[in-house]
Amino acid sequence: MNDTVINIERLCVEFDGEHVLEDVNIEIMAGEFVALLGPNGSGKTTLIRAILGLEQPDHGKIILFGATLKRFKDWHRIALVPQRLPGASSIPVSVWETVMSGQIRPRSRWRLFSRSEKISATQALKNVDLWDRRRDRLDALSGGQQRRVLIARALACQADIIVMDEPTAGLDAANVAALTLLLAEIKELGKTIIVVTHELDDIEHLVTRAIVLGASKHQSVGYDGPPPVPGVFAHDHHHHHDAIIDKAPPVVGM
Repeated sequence: MNDTVINIERLCVEFDGEHVLEDVNIEIMAGEFVALLGPNGSGKTTLIRAILGLEQPDHGKIILFGATLKRFKDWHRIALVPQRLPGASSIPVSVWETVMSGQIRPRSRWRLFSRSEKISATQALKNVDLWDRRRDRLDALSGGQQRRVLIARALACQADIIVMDEPTAGLDAANVAALTLLLAEIKELGKTIIVVTHELDDIEHLVTRAIVLGASKHQSVGYDGPPPVPGVFAHDHHHHHDAIIDKAPPVVGM
């Protein structure tokens, strides 16, 4: 595959007069596995939020599947896998309801799910090896299992681009290994994967391209190429990370 799925041209984003992102030019092709790295304050979260239409650029443009953000309507083609689902711990939502919630559309949120959507959710849960836990409450699962449920949610949507926010953060070695195998399987499906992460140790063999932000005040992208990342850009990435989505409506079980 060689189709462009995301094209970012001269993107700039400012907060209170300060440039968080400056002159960002990135073209991502279908099937790439991209790792987005950079120190605290480099703009990783801001860049992803801009791609998702959650942050307004001050300059430049973002084109998704050939359409500008203002014209883009096919948001089901992009799925976000957050570190956790806001509100899930306070609502008795099941694993099955969580996965199905990814197929709710704003204009048809009260409709019944179709047979094909249920089949997609079933297959997604089997892919992440959690079909037998489908009736359990989400908050009864371990952190690693919850992360896999959220990946199943993205897979059930049959999204073309999957954005993952620190997918291995806070997981023990066994869960990291299981998640890494799952990411390899998703990669084999031909999905475009963008991982926001602070290190490549566990997934470097899967990454086809590393993008490091935080180069200078005049140009945010310091490195854009295959791993390993050159030493000059190898910042210490162990820092507080702002979640891409820190507030969201609760999951609706249907």
